[in-house]
Amino acid sequence: MRPKIYLFGDSITEESFSFADGGWGASLVHHFSRTVDVVVRGYSGYNTRWALIALDKVFPPPEKEAPVAVTVFFGANDACLPDRSCAFQHVPIDEYKNNLSSIVSFLKIFVGFQKRWPGTNIILITPPPIDEDGRLLHPYVENASGLPERTNEAAGAYANACVAIARQCGILVVDLWTKMQEFPGWQKAYLSDGLHLTQGGNRIVFEEVIAKLREAGLSLETLPVDLPRFDQIDYNDPVKAFEY
Repeated sequence: MRPKIYLFGDSITEESFSFADGGWGASLVHHFSRTVDVVVRGYSGYNTRWALIALDKVFPPPEKEAPVAVTVFFGANDACLPDRSCAFQHVPIDEYKNNLSSIVSFLKIFVGFQKRWPGTNIILITPPPIDEDGRLLHPYVENASGLPERTNEAAGAYANACVAIARQCGILVVDLWTKMQEFPGWQKAYLSDGLHLTQGGNRIVFEEVIAKLREAGLSLETLPVDLPRFDQIDYNDPVKAFEY
């Protein structure tokens, strides 16, 4: 069976299979065609508090094969400000850090039950930067205050916390908050509504995740292709190509 990569996160992960927007999950599926099955487990609106509760419902039981990699992409909802319109999604930054640590610990314990794989590669992804003007134009709930429910400064604090947890746990991390802001005009080039990704934003996530997977030794050069290619099959004796 093909190895699996799980994508675990909020709406930015749930929407990642959108082919129309060049979704980063869909791009991973195309990139790893016939080598890896990409499994999306994205939950719109979720914060790390709810993700932690759902963990054992998201991942297969320990007797199943462990995935070769899992991306964990939360924080955009945790970083909602506690005194604004999406306060119900807010998670204090210290709790966010504890929740991320708990999610990583769960995944490491999950992998510990496996004998076939030496270990699943866990990749944390920070929340993206926030275009506050874009958020005012595209509110998700009634916004009587006229203020954005998220700010780039708050998202940056959660991004820094995510990077710190990755270093503490000795795992890979994509600092999306920093990476996107390296490019002029990132607000409209990479974000469709001040938070979710445009085609360009999806491309950034895809390229960064591919780079981290390669860093972990997972690439088209190292992963076997599923079943023989057609030019490897002897049409006079096709069964022979499948005897392995």
